[in-house]
Amino acid sequence: MSLRFLFIALLGVSALIKVFPAQAADSTEKILRVLVSTPESSLDPAVASDVPSVSINENIFEPMLRYDYLARPVKLKPNTLKVMPEILDQGKTYVLRLQPGIMFTPDPAFKGKPRELTAEDYIYSIKRIYDPAVKSPWLFMFEGKLLGDEKLRPSTAKDGKKQEFDLQTNIPGLQAVDKYTLRIRLNAPDSNFLFILATTATGAMAKEVVDAYGNQVGNHPIGTGPFILGTWQRSFRIELLANPQYRKTLFNDQGTDDATKKIAASLAGQTLPRVSKVEIKIMEEQQSRVLGFLNNEFDYLEQVPPPLSNMVLDDGKLKPALQQRGIRLSLFTPLQTYYMWMNMEDPVIGGYTPEKIALRRAIALSYDSKEDIALMEKGLAIQAQSPLPPNVLGYDPNYKTPVQYDLKLANALLDKFGYKRGADHYRNLPDGQPLHLQMHSLASTTGRLRDEVWRKNLDALGIHVSFKTDKHSEVLRAARLGKVQMTEANWIADFPDAENFYQLLYGPNAGRANYSRFNLPAFNTLYEQAMRLGDSPERTAIYRQMAQLMHGYTPWVPRIHPVTADLLQPWLQNYYRHPVDFTSWRYLDVDVAARNKVLK
Repeated sequence: MSLRFLFIALLGVSALIKVFPAQAADSTEKILRVLVSTPESSLDPAVASDVPSVSINENIFEPMLRYDYLARPVKLKPNTLKVMPEILDQGKTYVLRLQPGIMFTPDPAFKGKPRELTAEDYIYSIKRIYDPAVKSPWLFMFEGKLLGDEKLRPSTAKDGKKQEFDLQTNIPGLQAVDKYTLRIRLNAPDSNFLFILATTATGAMAKEVVDAYGNQVGNHPIGTGPFILGTWQRSFRIELLANPQYRKTLFNDQGTDDATKKIAASLAGQTLPRVSKVEIKIMEEQQSRVLGFLNNEFDYLEQVPPPLSNMVLDDGKLKPALQQRGIRLSLFTPLQTYYMWMNMEDPVIGGYTPEKIALRRAIALSYDSKEDIALMEKGLAIQAQSPLPPNVLGYDPNYKTPVQYDLKLANALLDKFGYKRGADHYRNLPDGQPLHLQMHSLASTTGRLRDEVWRKNLDALGIHVSFKTDKHSEVLRAARLGKVQMTEANWIADFPDAENFYQLLYGPNAGRANYSRFNLPAFNTLYEQAMRLGDSPERTAIYRQMAQLMHGYTPWVPRIHPVTADLLQPWLQNYYRHPVDFTSWRYLDVDVAARNKVLK
């Protein structure tokens, strides 16, 4: 803990305002000021899967559908479509009709000509997800589902050579009926397919832009959305500007309670977006995020870091000093799961033999979720019983994990399967070689705190562990290459269904979304069975079996589902956290006069 941080923590919030004087007001422009907690990776929607990048991409690129801002439970509505898709053939055929006149942001790739969004752009964008060169983590959403998509998947010719992927390949599952009409045909009905068409990964890209920038297209995001990229200082600061040619979009969502009805009334008939600029700052250090918000540098702070919650909360309520400033507290349970995964292909910790399972199971048994929630999360979390958080379709509130904290059992397992202790207290592998694990973690205060949790857990088992710290994007890149032995991660739902979480353990997704590279035929079969079913008791029973297999083989240690404390400045308007969309930037408004009054 730094001396400055200790000083502030001791003096309290009121002293903070004196230590860090507020900024001077210098603008009448409506600027939304936000932060993200880790650096962006790529602004290519087919590639990006980290929260910061997807958050930015969902404001630049547009899928055909999007979520109603205020509806709970969540509801989809047309985005670039004129009306909701027409569903035919018992759910296997979708006819989608685009609004004419939607334009891409001008770019040199278009050679000075206006470029209109067409059905072919969505066909091209979906096909890119299949391109092996793109290495899209989103392929699971389409692979094997689109009629004839085997033509888009790598195959081996008779001479033994891999056939080249060709984006020009036509398949019956993706057809442009005319300039503004797209027909998608599936091999079988998929109850989540409309949710998939609302993901940012399916946002339209123009072929000319990809051709112009090649593998650097992630540095040149050109879409049709409400914002365009302004200044970009990588891993430090990103600026989004209101798209001057964004189609006139009037807000017409309806509220369901007093809070949402007030937002609906405020936004009724208004054009989007409401601000002219979004300034995004990357702040990896938890302390800096809280201090920045309290010093009026940000208009809201989502998910107050639990270790620092005592800076702003007393017994779960906002501190009086902050209430007097007009700051508001909003509690929210996101569709999010935190977990630790282990590489099933790693020669030390991976594998499906009894001794390897025993090692991973012992590690899982060493994790004390109650202590973690109390000490590290400050009570702002609930124990994860499975990969599924509450409120996703398929969640079973009665399911309890069979793997609970039990150090005695963990040590007994290791003893039984030959992991003997040496003279230095630490264990060896069954073949007598030293047992040494390496965990990747973030090069931040948060990462260091999490390192100490796992150091304590594994030391109680006599397992020696070292930590390799790096940027989030680098850990992600190494994980995709299979070069990470174990690390912590978290997943936020792309769509509100259990499939979106269990695909993280589906064998064919290894190296993409499935970083643990878990590949168990019995699990894969159950996953495929569940995909063919809608939300039902039958499907929930299958998910229970999948959870049991996950716990049985232990590629994951499910940790927690967070309860987030969000802080809002008094001048911020229309804020309402959505369970699926990462941002609400297009809807948010700023009372500039109120903000300037505070910042003088």
